[in-house]
Amino acid sequence: DVQLVESGGALVQPGGSLRLSCVASGLTFGSNEMSWVRQAPGKEREGVARIATGSGNTYYTDSVKGRFAISRDNAKNAVYLQMNNLQSEDTALYYCATVETLGVTGVAYWGQGTQVTVS
Repeated sequence: DVQLVESGGALVQPGGSLRLSCVASGLTFGSNEMSWVRQAPGKEREGVARIATGSGNTYYTDSVKGRFAISRDNAKNAVYLQMNNLQSEDTALYYCATVETLGVTGVAYWGQGTQVTVS
């Protein structure tokens, strides 16, 4: 079974930094694009960052560009989200996510989430 386990969330003051980690198991990690998604109370889920396989190209939603950085360590089956200059609007439950190819379809997997509170 695919499992994604996030950690690193915390309460931090505005302007502070956090590093989220996600460790994956049950999949060929190096073959999967990995994403960080967040959901704030009362708001829709928002894609924050994505990192490709191979070249490791990265993509960010506009609100975090220049502040957040996604990276991966294929040897550790891990993906990270370095978050700098955190603001109150970054408060959310942060999920690690991926899509595993299953034949002609794809199956989405999510972790349980890690809470980031900026206050």
